[in-house]
Amino acid sequence: MTTVRTTTVLSVAAEAALTVPGVAGLQPRLAHRLAAAVTPTGADTTPHRTPPEAGVRADRAPDGSGWRIEVRCVLAEGPRTLDTARNVHDRVEAAVISHLAALDAAERVTVAVTVTRIAGRRGRPAE
Repeated sequence: MTTVRTTTVLSVAAEAALTVPGVAGLQPRLAHRLAAAVTPTGADTTPHRTPPEAGVRADRAPDGSGWRIEVRCVLAEGPRTLDTARNVHDRVEAAVISHLAALDAAERVTVAVTVTRIAGRRGRPAE
């Protein structure tokens, strides 16, 4: 059996979530935002881009029964929020299960989707 890397599961989940119509982006967790805020910019003029994986948390269930994944989404204004969140859930779950199966590491996958905000046109919060 192949060892499954958490970073790979994060990438697979983030990629799947970002393919869902209506997803404007993934919201980094507070730890990522704080780390970015205290990083010295110095003479570096290139903007620091937070990777999409920062909006996903993946860890093993404490009892070893599989993976727990949380996806924090920013949705675009327009489509029904519940439908988009369900679509994110289903696509992330399917992508991670497929990835694990390809590694011969079939395990249970639990996905939670949190909608952090709904962005209006040009990324502004909807009113």
